[in-house]
Amino acid sequence: MPTTIRDVAKQLNLSITTVSRALDGYSDVAEETRQRVIQAAEEMGYAPSRSARQLRRQRTDTIGYIMPTSQPRFADPFFSEFIAGLGDEASAQNLDLLITRAPPDQEAERVVYQRWVQGRRVDGVVLSRMRQDDWRVRYLHESSFPFVAFGRTNASFEFTHIGVDGASGIRRLIAHLVEQGHQHIAFVSAASDLSLQIDRFKGYQEGLAEAGLIFEERFVAESNLTRDGGYLAGKKLLALQSPPTAIIGANDLTAIGILRAARESGISVGSDLAVAGFDGIDDTEHTAPPLTTLKQPVYDCARRLVRMLTALTNNEAVEEPHVLLIPELIIRDSTLR
Repeated sequence: MPTTIRDVAKQLNLSITTVSRALDGYSDVAEETRQRVIQAAEEMGYAPSRSARQLRRQRTDTIGYIMPTSQPRFADPFFSEFIAGLGDEASAQNLDLLITRAPPDQEAERVVYQRWVQGRRVDGVVLSRMRQDDWRVRYLHESSFPFVAFGRTNASFEFTHIGVDGASGIRRLIAHLVEQGHQHIAFVSAASDLSLQIDRFKGYQEGLAEAGLIFEERFVAESNLTRDGGYLAGKKLLALQSPPTAIIGANDLTAIGILRAARESGISVGSDLAVAGFDGIDDTEHTAPPLTTLKQPVYDCARRLVRMLTALTNNEAVEEPHVLLIPELIIRDSTLR
């Protein structure tokens, strides 16, 4: 017959309650006793029922991530790297990771969050692709539901997050482009409600001003953070009567689309046109030419967010609840003349 918790308690001359609480990690059990229980359980081959432990502790031992997209985007290197980080750290924390997707700012997205929160499907959630006026942040905050975010919003209250200073990164990138002799620098933007767009576009405008360059509305084209979107925006900018000599994409996929547009237009990237992106995905090393980019540590940030969320779900203090990182400028052939 399999070993039971009663057998472990009898072997150690402890109550079943003490053994149970020791295995569940409750702080009211002395560390010496906890170690005795763990060692005895291992030696006797006792494995506690996970479902029973979850029921006692009113936990699922699961964290959730709802991809904010209308279509499957696992092929998007940003999401792939972010999910890899979430999954690896969840496993290290002995947690499960529940993933689904929902179109941003639509009723379907609200339904998923409400189902997860009200049904306690997960212990907490990770947010990404933050919006300036983000209903997810307000809803989770008002529901007192644990969450962490990769990015910032204009919320009037504080919440645990990791932000990336895209504005300072874009300013450094523009300074580099000016050093290469560029005076007509364009920007292919993301959707206007995204926090990353506001941050990076601010850096674009400030970078131009710092370089003594005039901001021109015609050098701004909106896209959707995809290769196809970048391609279409790039074609539009390169078709101008006096086209830009440098184009910055709001992310790397956008920039990769711009590379294609330049190639089809017979423009040599590097010597005739500079192209740069943002994210630092692996693909940028293998484009033709290799792409200059602002690298943000997506994988490491995802792992850190899981550790932050674990602290919140355990009612522990987060050591550094508000983190702001500076992206690394990686200069490659796509911006070198």
